[in-house]
Amino acid sequence: MKILVALAFIAILASLGSALFYMMRGGTRIETNQTEGAETTPAPKGNMVKALAIRVGFSIVLFICILIAWKMGYIQPSGIPAGA
Repeated sequence: MKILVALAFIAILASLGSALFYMMRGGTRIETNQTEGAETTPAPKGNMVKALAIRVGFSIVLFICILIAWKMGYIQPSGIPAGA
């Protein structure tokens, strides 16, 4: 279960990184034509949204897996004891 949680965190971070890449790229792609010089054309839209949607999906799956592991007894809470 610990491996699954670690892989989910890595997938979430990778999805955030790809969304950052698409955001910093600015949504435009520069094409060069030898006759006309440089032209800016819009890149395919929705890449950042898709990456963030995947991150939300991974986060939900991770949360559900942690809840299932807790209910089945695979993990135990070890926070502040009640009444302390």
